Amino acid sequence: MTFAVEAADLLLLAQSRHPTDRERLLVSIIDLCDRADINEIAQPQVRELIGSVFLSIVAEVERDIRRRLAEKIAPAPWAPPALINVLALDEIEIAGPIIAASPVLQDHDLIRLLVEATLDHQIAVARRGRLNAPVVEAILRQEEPAVLTALAGNDTAEISTSAMERMVEHSRRIAAMRSPLARHPRMSSDMAQRLYLWVGQSLRSALIERFRLDPADLDAALALSVREAHAAVEGMPPAQAKSDAEREALEGRLIDKLSDAGQLKPSFLLRALREGRLTLFVTGISRLGKFEIDHIRRAIDSDRPELLALACAAIGVDRGAFPTILDAVRELNQGRPGGGAEAGRRATGAFGPFDADIAGVAFRKAVSTV
Repeated sequence: MTFAVEAADLLLLAQSRHPTDRERLLVSIIDLCDRADINEIAQPQVRELIGSVFLSIVAEVERDIRRRLAEKIAPAPWAPPALINVLALDEIEIAGPIIAASPVLQDHDLIRLLVEATLDHQIAVARRGRLNAPVVEAILRQEEPAVLTALAGNDTAEISTSAMERMVEHSRRIAAMRSPLARHPRMSSDMAQRLYLWVGQSLRSALIERFRLDPADLDAALALSVREAHAAVEGMPPAQAKSDAEREALEGRLIDKLSDAGQLKPSFLLRALREGRLTLFVTGISRLGKFEIDHIRRAIDSDRPELLALACAAIGVDRGAFPTILDAVRELNQGRPGGGAEAGRRATGAFGPFDADIAGVAFRKAVSTV
């Protein structure tokens, strides 16, 4: 077909108001754009003209035509942004292909959909391939269960370790997230141990096999969690659910297994604090630093937060993580170590320009005087 004939055909279609002709016009324009030089069609004035043509037609056509247009134009890199954003806010049957595949949609467009569009649109955003970290963060902030579940099943999304930990924590209350998280490629062994505590038997078996976890210790930890939950329901403090000796023995075995497997790391200690398990934190930090448990207890019961800071520095805790650890220990330990906010700020000086061994020696010397 010559250009003159094609142009004449498009003119006739543009003059018609019949739905079939409207659809043919849209498809013909798309085909014309697909055949055009990408550099020419990407020029702002050309793109703006194409957008104006599409928008003027789309405003008049029926739902089925808009749906077929969305399917046709979704993968096009030359598609006008204004048109793409209009279609992305249309009914989900129309918006779905656009949200899933359009390279024109930017992070700020997707975040706007999370704020302004329906739940179905938000789920479609969470399922979009290769989702960037800012959009993942926006989903996590909203804490919508159905959207979080869709994100959990998105293996290609840019999910950081911190974001993954938050998703695992959300799965405590959102059961639908657990199965996709158990299979997620970014799931770590530490996260799998947390997830184990609130999944069903089939998922527990999958986690044990995938991460080579020790079922005996995990089941012991699960039993402890159940006892503590029951104790809380009955109005008993969790610490009374088991004797201190039994608790320490159980947690000591868990720490031994993690240490033997090379999985005992500072991140585990922070996780223990987040779960409210102060004794597990004490046992873990003493094992990592080869400290006496009584010395760690003295440090956290003192009025000198720099003692805890030295112990943390000795096992490789990052300076930036210490304020979080100190706040968590104080919350679980009736405000100790004391000294207030100013002492807490001064304690970060323990993370000085010296190696971990020197911090360990300094801790042992300082705590012996407490």
